[in-house]
Amino acid sequence: MDCFKASIPILKVLCDETRLAILSMLSHSEMNGCEINRAFSCSQPTISYHMKLLVDAQLVHARREGCAVVYSSNEEIWPHVRDLLDVLCAAARQKGEQP
Repeated sequence: MDCFKASIPILKVLCDETRLAILSMLSHSEMNGCEINRAFSCSQPTISYHMKLLVDAQLVHARREGCAVVYSSNEEIWPHVRDLLDVLCAAARQKGEQP
């Protein structure tokens, strides 16, 4: 059960439509904060908050380039996230729930 407990922060981060959209965008290419911000009708501080959560959960890498921050998907963690989601979906199927 410790592995599930350790997964809770990641699952919490994934439970947001904006963050899922950001992750989808970053799965295609890295982007700076301004590019991400332009894709949404949110304020810059709101996007910064979402990016902090994604970085803290290690789903996204951030690096400085001058005064900009460039974000990219953390490809190393995604196989583990997929494994976790597969386990959760299998458990839901066993209970007769629709995953």
